[in-house]
Formats: sequence, C-alpha cells, structure tokens
Amino acid sequence: MRLDKGQLEEIVKMVLRQQLSKECCDQPLMKEDKKIPIGISNRHVHLSGHDLEILFGGNATLTRFKDLSQPGQFACAEKVTLVGPKGVIENVRILGPTRNRTQVEISVSDCFKLGVKAPIRDSGDLSGSAGLTLVGPAGSVTVPEGCIIAARHIHMHPKEAARFNVKDGERINVQTEGARGVVFCEVMVRVSEEYNLEMHVDMDEANAASLKNGDFVKIID
Repeated sequence: MRLDKGQLEEIVKMVLRQQLSKECCDQPLMKEDKKIPIGISNRHVHLSGHDLEILFGGNATLTRFKDLSQPGQFACAEKVTLVGPKGVIENVRILGPTRNRTQVEISVSDCFKLGVKAPIRDSGDLSGSAGLTLVGPAGSVTVPEGCIIAARHIHMHPKEAARFNVKDGERINVQTEGARGVVFCEVMVRVSEEYNLEMHVDMDEANAASLKNGDFVKIID
C-alpha cells in the first residue's frame, strides 16, 4: 500500500512522540547531584575488648584485613561462628576497631537460619535486642542482647549534608535505579566529620533491588 505525504508525516510524528515518551520515562526522577554510592553490608560482628579476649585468647588484638570505606573502620582477619536456637552460621567476619559492647549485625534471612528474632535497629541501639552465642578459636560468648538487623542509613560529611539540605538524625527517602528499582523509605542520615558519603544496606535489601557495591541511589525531594 502506497502512503501519501500526509500519512508519512503522521507516522513520523507518531514515532517521534513514542521516542520522546520513552526518553522521558528513562530519565531519572531526581537531580544528578543527589546521587549517593551504595555499600552493601554482609553479616558481621563488632566485638568488645572483653569478648575479643574470651573468643581469641588473652591479650588478643584484631588483625587488619582491609580498610573499609568509612575512615578508621576495617575488616579483620578474625572470624567467628554464630550459634542460634535453630542453626549455625560460620566464618562471620569481625569489623574493627573494638567497641564498648558486642554488636552482631545480620539480615532477615539470617534470622530464619539462626532461629532468632533480631529487631531492625540503628547501630548501637541494643537494649532488648536478640541474644545468641559467638564461638571463636579460644572460647565462646553468649550475649543476652546485641544481635540486630541494622537499619539502612547514609553516612555523610557535614558539607555533604549541607549540599543535600539534610541534618543528622533526619530520615529521608531514596530511589534506586535499574530494572528492579525501588524506593527505600525512612533512611537514617548520619552526619559526622569522620564520615565519607555512602548509603549502607544489607544483603537482603541489595538482592531485592539487584544492587551491587558502587551503584547509586538518589534522594527523593
């Protein structure tokens, strides 16, 4: 079928409209200057000095394996086994330096395997959290509380907080990109001179959104 000039023009216009619509849909919903890199946290343990010595022997110290993105934080060569009422997870890495209290950070999936009911908490908020047993090469420690699912959060330097117009302790919403893009709500902002810009999520959250280390999220205005 031969098309006349008017029909051809209408087809061209339709194709252009469809292409423009696709390009608009593909555009990010937020400004590029509000991108924040993602850091994915696997299960890990922060030990107190007292528990470190029980698990690894008297006068034990942590051995730096590699530095983490946040200044002064590092992954250790030392690992422990987590023991819950229903299961065990081996080779759980310790992060340094030591803290005043032992804190175990796991995912919802880990809760099912271990048989514990860890609450979603901000780091350091351990009162009434789940207990479990840690086993090291020199001994074991049962903590009555200290096991949590870490609430997703963003580390920021004060200059970045000013640029994003947010403050310490504020909770914001962010959006991921990609085929499985999601909106993470109620993300805690942590502001300190000691922080580098990065949002932390656990393995369950990362897998749900098909995220990997170095991907970006954007603040929703």
